[in-house]
Amino acid sequence: MQTSTMVGLQMSDKKYTKEQLIDALVHEWEHLCHDDYDPDDDTPEEYRLRLECYSLEELIEETSTGEGYTLDEFMENHG
Repeated sequence: MQTSTMVGLQMSDKKYTKEQLIDALVHEWEHLCHDDYDPDDDTPEEYRLRLECYSLEELIEETSTGEGYTLDEFMENHG
């Protein structure tokens, strides 16, 4: 069932909201920054603010998912 809060995108019968994608991307960002700290990187809060301006398509592109690593797998790991 699709509600007004759900994104009209479907991957493997799963739907993700913009908020869910942003939360997952920030989670991944925190993990990456922890493992490879650079003082010039955005803070998680700054990264979230930047992501909030992205379209759904840009958010999906930011996940770097595709055939080898699907959006569903990304969301399972970071969502």
